Amino acid sequence: MNVLSLKTLVIASGVTLVATVFSSVITTSPTLAGMQKGGAMPTATVAKTNTIVDVASGNKSFSTLVTAVKAAGLAETLSGKGPFTVFAPTNEAFNALPKGTLETLLKPENKATLQKILTYHVVSGTVMAKDVNPGSVKTVEGSPIMVKVQGGKVMINNANVIKTDIKASNGVVHVIDKVLLPPNL
Repeated sequence: MNVLSLKTLVIASGVTLVATVFSSVITTSPTLAGMQKGGAMPTATVAKTNTIVDVASGNKSFSTLVTAVKAAGLAETLSGKGPFTVFAPTNEAFNALPKGTLETLLKPENKATLQKILTYHVVSGTVMAKDVNPGSVKTVEGSPIMVKVQGGKVMINNANVIKTDIKASNGVVHVIDKVLLPPNL
């Protein structure tokens, strides 16, 4: 799990830089050795962000999802600016698909179908759990999903939302227990 931490970097000249980092590494450029009279002051840069793909990659429960996202060529998109709300199926959700389905979808010749399925799990914008309203919501794939709230539980089509509000730098992830299939598949 990625954790918000506060990193303090004290530079040789006594200047202190503070940066908020999401499981990232702070690097300096140019090197401290290059700091001489008239030399440039090192600047702190964040080597990595905490995108939706980073969040999923950092959680073993999403290893199948990450494999599928990469096979579909969507890793760059879901690491982009967003914002996105992703309903992320767990490994168990993928394992519940009929035998051979996942293996077939991961084949290069089925990339377009895999993209349709995965983008059906994505909604534009950041929708936190407290902001969820029952009804039809258009996905990035183009088809709507049905959001239901019953007895304090949220369902997306026939999938239960089992964990909410996993924040990322470009949106939010809600964990679901089933793989959603667009109506036209």
